[in-house]
Amino acid sequence: MNLNTGSSPSAPVKTGRSVPLDVIITVAIISMVAMMVIPLPAFLLDILLAFNLTLSMTILMVTMYTREPLQFSIFPSLLLVTTLFRLSLNVSSTRLILLNGYAGEIIRRFGEFVVGGNAVVGMVVFFILVVIQFVVITKGAERVAEVAARFTLDAMPGKQMAIDADLNSGLIDEAAARARRRDIEREADFYGAMDGASKFVKGDAVAGVLITVINLIGGFIVGMMQKGLSAADAAKQFSLLTVGDGLVSQIPALLISTATGIIVTRAASDSDMGRELATQLTAQPKVLSIAAALLAGFALVPGLPTVPFLVLAAATGYGARAIRRATEAKARQDAERKRVAQTEAVRRPESVVPLLALDPIEVELGYALLPLAEKTVHGDLSERVSAIRRQTALDLGLVVPPVRIVDNIQLRPNQYVIRLRGVAAADGELYADRFLAMNPGQVEEEVPGLSTREPAFGLPALWVTEGDRDRAELAGYTVVDPGSVLATHLTEVIKAHASELLGRQETQSLINSVKERAPVLVEELVPSLLTVGEIQKVLQSLLREGISIRDLGTVLETLADNARVTRDTEVLTEYVRRALGRAICQQLGYKNGQGPLPVLTVDPNLEDQLIRSARRTETGTYLAVSPAQVGSVLESVRREAGRLTSQGSLPIVVCSPEVRPHFRRLVEKAAAKLIVLSFAELPPAMELQAVGSITAGPSVLAESAV
Repeated sequence: MNLNTGSSPSAPVKTGRSVPLDVIITVAIISMVAMMVIPLPAFLLDILLAFNLTLSMTILMVTMYTREPLQFSIFPSLLLVTTLFRLSLNVSSTRLILLNGYAGEIIRRFGEFVVGGNAVVGMVVFFILVVIQFVVITKGAERVAEVAARFTLDAMPGKQMAIDADLNSGLIDEAAARARRRDIEREADFYGAMDGASKFVKGDAVAGVLITVINLIGGFIVGMMQKGLSAADAAKQFSLLTVGDGLVSQIPALLISTATGIIVTRAASDSDMGRELATQLTAQPKVLSIAAALLAGFALVPGLPTVPFLVLAAATGYGARAIRRATEAKARQDAERKRVAQTEAVRRPESVVPLLALDPIEVELGYALLPLAEKTVHGDLSERVSAIRRQTALDLGLVVPPVRIVDNIQLRPNQYVIRLRGVAAADGELYADRFLAMNPGQVEEEVPGLSTREPAFGLPALWVTEGDRDRAELAGYTVVDPGSVLATHLTEVIKAHASELLGRQETQSLINSVKERAPVLVEELVPSLLTVGEIQKVLQSLLREGISIRDLGTVLETLADNARVTRDTEVLTEYVRRALGRAICQQLGYKNGQGPLPVLTVDPNLEDQLIRSARRTETGTYLAVSPAQVGSVLESVRREAGRLTSQGSLPIVVCSPEVRPHFRRLVEKAAAKLIVLSFAELPPAMELQAVGSITAGPSVLAESAV
C-alpha cells in the first residue's frame, strides 16, 4: 500500500533556502581539485586533515555494521573521492612545507610528538605503515574483489534462470521479478566496480611514498639553497615535517584500505560484523578452555613473562566456564519442558489408536502465534487456508486435503512448522504483533526492525512494529501481515509437493467428479483398461512437472484411447501431454502471433544414445549411462540454458517424444527448473527458434558407441 502525501518519499526534502546535499557534494569534489593549485592557509589545512581522519574512521565503522555489500553500494565511488581528497591534501601540505617550513599544528605535532621528534624513527614507522597497507591489506583486498567479480558474473545466468522459472510458475509477479533482476545487476556492478576501485588504494600507497621522498629532497634543497640553513638544520626541520605529513596521510589511507578489505570479504548476513564475531567466537566453550590451558602452560615456561600469560589464562578460563554454564542451563530447561510434555502425554487415558493417523497437511503453531488462527486483524488463518485450496484447485486442478491447524508447546513461541503426513516439510518464525517489510531493491532508507528472511523465498526482510508500518510503506517497502506470510509459505509448500498429496483416494474422488459429467468414459476406462493406481501415477507425473490436471476429461479420454495399446504409465503420460499441448503452452505464457519461441534442441546423436541406453524393467525404466556421460550432458544443459536465460527467455528444451521422458529423468535432479517439451506437444501454429543444442560431447558419444 502506497500513501500519496503529495510528494515522493524518495525525493530530497527542502526546507526554506537550504542548499541541496547533492550540490554541496558536487562543490566539494570540485574544491578538491582546486586545492591542488590554490594555496591553503595552515589553519584551514589543519581542519581538512582532521576531517579526513574523521571521514576515514566513519567509513570503517559503516563497513563494520554493514550486513551485505549492497547496503554500501556507493563505496567504490567514495573510494575514489577519498583518494582524491588525500592527494589534494598532500599537495597543499607539500606547498606549505617547502614555502614556509610550516604546514599547521597537526603535521608538526605528528612529526614531534607521535615519533618523539626523531625523523629516522618516523620514516621507519611511515614505511612500515605503507608496507602493511600496500603488501598485506590492499593486495589481499584486490585479489578478493577480482575473484568475487568473476564468480558473481559466472553465477548471473543461473540466477536469471531461477527468477524466470519462479515467474513462470507463478511464485512471483512481474514486479518482483524485475526487482530481483535489478538486485543481480547491482551486485555484479558493485563487485566489478570494486575490482577496479581497489586499484585506487594501491596507487594511493605508491603516491604516498613518492610524495614523501620528493618532500625530503625538496625540503633539503630549499633549506640549504634558499633559506641558508646548514645541512643538519635543513634535514632536521624539513624531515620532521615530511614525516608528520606522511603519517597524517597514511593513517586515514590505512583505515580506508581496511574498510575496502572488510567490504569485499563480507558475506550476506542477518547481523553486523561485531555481533557475529562475538557469537561465533564464543559458540564453542571447549575451544576457550583449550586456549586457557595453553596460556597457562606458556606461563610455566622458563624465560617467558609469567604475569601476562596467567592473567589471560584466567580471563579465558572464566569466559569458557560462563559460556558452558549458560549452555548447560538452557539444555536443562529444554529437557525439562520435553519431559513434562511427555509425562502429560503418557498419563492421558484416551486410546492411542487415534494417534496412529497422520494428517495430509498440518500446520503447527507456537503459543505466541495462536492469535493468527483467531478472527483478528492479522488472523483468521482458516479463511486463508480455504482461499489457498480454491486457488490450487484452479491452478493445478488438485483438491488439497483439509489442513489441520494445531498448537505445539514444544516449538519456540514464534515458530511454526508445516508437516506433510507427519514429516516436517518447512518451518519459519513469525511475530503476531509485527509486520514483515521487504525491500524491493530500490529502497535505501533504513527502517528500524528485526532482521529476518521471508520464509517462502528466503528474501531479506524486517519485522517492523505497528508504529513503523506507515513509515516503511512510505519508504517503498512491501509490507505484509504475518497471516499473509504464513499463507504464502503454505501455498509454496503445497505447489512443491502437489504430486505427493495426490493419493488413490483423492484420484478416485477426481474420477467420480468426471463420472457425473461423462459416465460412459469412466465406465470404459476404469477398471477394465486401467486401475485407479495407474491413473494416479499419470496424474502425479503431470503434477511433478507443474502441469495442471484441471482438464481431467481430456486426460481420461486420452488414456482410454491409448490404454488398449500399452499400460506403461510413462508412455501414457506422454500421450496425455500431447493432448494437453495447448494448455501447457498457455502455462508457459506463449500466445499466438507473438513471434518464434527461443528454445534449445537435443543433438540427434544424444537422442539416439539415450534411446539405446533405456532399460525397461518390471519396476520402471532407467538409463544405463556412465557418470561421464551424465556430467557432460548436465554441463551442456547448464551452459546453454544459462545463455538462453541471460537473453531473457525461458529455459525450454524441445526434443522428440521418445526421448523426452528419458532426458527429463536425466536432468531433473540437477536442473529442476528446466522445461522439457516434445515436438508432439507443440501446436502446429507455434513457431520455434533453435538458439542452441544440448550434446554430450564427441568423446562421450564415441565412448557410448563403443
